[in-house]
Amino acid sequence: MTDVSRRDFFRIAAAAAPGTALGGLVGLGAALDPAVARAQELRIKKAKTTPSVCPYCSVGCATLVHTVDDKIVNIEGDPRSPHNEGTLCPKGAATYQLHVNPNRPTMVLHRAPGGTQWEEWDLDRAMDRVAELVKKTRDETFLERLPSGKLVNMTSAIFSLGGATLDVEWNHIQQKLMRGLGIVAIENQARI
Repeated sequence: MTDVSRRDFFRIAAAAAPGTALGGLVGLGAALDPAVARAQELRIKKAKTTPSVCPYCSVGCATLVHTVDDKIVNIEGDPRSPHNEGTLCPKGAATYQLHVNPNRPTMVLHRAPGGTQWEEWDLDRAMDRVAELVKKTRDETFLERLPSGKLVNMTSAIFSLGGATLDVEWNHIQQKLMRGLGIVAIENQARI
């Protein structure tokens, strides 16, 4: 008898179980194709299909957005696309969760300087506070010209860090905004 470790046993069992179950169904003459096709049909039945593009990287993978009563019910890769041929990367495959997620935060947690407790703020209040602080910092640190007289129109007191999970459009707008404010320290998390 050969020695089989517990890990090997579980590995073999995990690989064999689905095959055994499917093999048994097929062996009994059960055709699975109609069931799979029916499940696909039910998933998006009565849904309006709108072609779209994945919001993440610049590849431009095509997606199909399925909506029922103007609510997104499914997002999947478009098999007609020459770029992605119906497949999506993990970020693209999670696009549905970007739009429809009951766990998505809707309030901002704020802790005052020196404070020990978090306070919930609505998004409007938080955005107003960020805008106020950005304007104050920029006004206090803005440098129009170097001592040599060279025009620079910049502030070195604000740093911008973009994220790899942000979509292309957001990163573009963020670049324009930061450069418009005179911020020169602009970086993206994908490069760090």
